[in-house]
Amino acid sequence: MGLNVRVKTLILGGTNEGRDLAELLVTDGHEVITSLAGRVRRPARIAGEVRVGGFGGANGMAAWLVGNGINRVVDATHPFAEQISTNAVAACRSTGTPLLRISRPSWASHPLADTWTWVASHDEASREAAGYEKVLLTVGKQSLDHYRNLPDVAARMVELPEEPLPGSWRPLLERGPFTVDSEKELLRDLGVDVLVTKDSGGSLTEAKLTAAADLGVRVIMVRRVPVPKDVPQVATPREALAWVNEVPA
Repeated sequence: MGLNVRVKTLILGGTNEGRDLAELLVTDGHEVITSLAGRVRRPARIAGEVRVGGFGGANGMAAWLVGNGINRVVDATHPFAEQISTNAVAACRSTGTPLLRISRPSWASHPLADTWTWVASHDEASREAAGYEKVLLTVGKQSLDHYRNLPDVAARMVELPEEPLPGSWRPLLERGPFTVDSEKELLRDLGVDVLVTKDSGGSLTEAKLTAAADLGVRVIMVRRVPVPKDVPQVATPREALAWVNEVPA
């Protein structure tokens, strides 16, 4: 491992990248705690220790980092888990704890990106989608409230939200990866004329974008909030492992 001290790393997880990094770190001899928000009732197995729940804001996280002897923090949350990422930046700055962000590559460089309608927020996406008849939402259950004004919606998510969905909506409880063929079949069966999604990046759910293009379905894409310039970023768990090993203790 090349370290003279035992390194204790906190992973802000809930993604495949977070799970893969935990496995790499444990195998490499690190002490690892992965923190999950607790929004998914049955998360996949994760190597090392796991905690579930919030920290009580940035100050609460800062106190938790100090109280638990954390030497490094890796933010491997979803690109749209904005609040926890913002809190991590503030907590790590106040405690002097090195912070790394695993940033799944954006779809901004996707070959089809110029054909999509890019918007800055879910509210803007909802206003754009109001001009279409049948909407497929793939924005996750946490963002559905922004779209309740839309009458004819199929909403794909892993689990139902706590608040009941509008009676005219059709929930689709599914977890990727998906294929282009299965996505085309879904779009055809539902009669979708616009897909509303967010710039999650990666390949796990990319097939819907190709399927939409093939069928002439419009795409409304919600942009990510930029990562602060002083937070280093990598694209893969293996790069994150190298960073953990290289950052001075």
